[in-house]
Amino acid sequence: MATVNPRRPTEPSGRKLSIHVVTWNIASEAPPLDLNDLLQLNNQNLNLDMYVIGLQEMNCGIMSLLSDTAFEDPWSSFFMEVLSPLSFIKVSSVRMQGLLLLVFAKYQHLPFIQIISTKSIPTGFFGFWGNKGGVNICLKLYGYYVSIINCHLPPHVANNDQRLEHFDQILEMQNVGRHDIPNILDHDLILWFGDLNFRIEDFGLHFVRESIKNRCYTDLWQKDQLNIAKRQDPLLREFQEGPLRFPPTYKFDKNSDNYDTSEKKRKPAWTDRILWRLKRQPHAGSYTPKLPAPNFSLSLKSYISHMMYTISDHKPVSGTFDLEVKPVVFIPMITLMHEGLWTTENDILISYSSTPDFLSSPWDWIGLYKVGLRHINDYVSFVWVGDNQVSSNDGLNQVYINVNNIPETEDQFLLCYYSNSLQSVAGISNPFKIQPRVILQEDPPGEAQPQI
Repeated sequence: MATVNPRRPTEPSGRKLSIHVVTWNIASEAPPLDLNDLLQLNNQNLNLDMYVIGLQEMNCGIMSLLSDTAFEDPWSSFFMEVLSPLSFIKVSSVRMQGLLLLVFAKYQHLPFIQIISTKSIPTGFFGFWGNKGGVNICLKLYGYYVSIINCHLPPHVANNDQRLEHFDQILEMQNVGRHDIPNILDHDLILWFGDLNFRIEDFGLHFVRESIKNRCYTDLWQKDQLNIAKRQDPLLREFQEGPLRFPPTYKFDKNSDNYDTSEKKRKPAWTDRILWRLKRQPHAGSYTPKLPAPNFSLSLKSYISHMMYTISDHKPVSGTFDLEVKPVVFIPMITLMHEGLWTTENDILISYSSTPDFLSSPWDWIGLYKVGLRHINDYVSFVWVGDNQVSSNDGLNQVYINVNNIPETEDQFLLCYYSNSLQSVAGISNPFKIQPRVILQEDPPGEAQPQI
């Protein structure tokens, strides 16, 4: 029988996570065949740990919404199809009409990601219509609080005050009311991105286009409404952004690289943005500057647009970050072990241990997955830990999976323990193989037996 190792693991000095953030207003279009550049799949020097993907203007037709309710929407399916072979699993998602937010992580991080909440905040049509607004995923990552917001703010140059009002409204509606994080600003990290719809003031269409053509962006930066607002609003100033060294990402003729040639001739603008805010430490005096927490830091490695994609009137924007943390949580709440050699001829016995502070539930379950799973419900079999428990002794629990629920395949497998109270994976096993059953063939009747 497997035994629990009582020796506490050495506390890690720090961990670096590479996070790739994508925002794209897709103008109700289906995914193109190739998004390798957007996802940085061809970058051999990049070892990503997480993807955070925000889309705006998903297809909101009645038939499309009905289909997406019954099945995965085409974009979610596309990203899962591309990322699951690379060991990325969809951790969480939230959709509000045209807004979609997806979070993927490599499977080894799952026990250290706890989903706290998902929210939708509609701001269109007096706050009752979700064509504008924000969607949010709040999670704990290695013990730190992270809030991720994908939003679509009101359009047009003249509506800047309304954009800023919606920005404040979305922030206020994110307050989670927990004793540990009563306010959205109490999160260690806020990632805020989307089609923010800020425009370029004062300059005319010809000047803006000539500046873009000559790659002279300095004057345009000064008249960018978001940059102006940050100079005037103390709260907005706490949100950081990388340098805008790429051309404005709106508005293009679809299926081309030309800015808007329609009768409206929209003035180009940096509508698609990625911002972030780190929680500041309390300070003793009014003259002491506030600094980020010493055990939690974020650095921007790249902030670019992807101009080769032409399906939309917007170009996608991505930002790659290195998040360096000293983990508050570094031991999985559940450690999963499998007993001996697993075959498809017998029931499988699973052993697991838990940390002293873990609270189990009768609705907790253990899933058996093929390596390359797309999301937590992508199991080939599962068992309720309460119904299938064999023994519980000295912190070691045992459950079994019936042989009839074990597939006969050469694939590698994983076990995941899902906590119902945490709504998250509490433990994950190492990959393993299940040996197929051995079929003994009988000799044909009447055939001579070999002599020894």
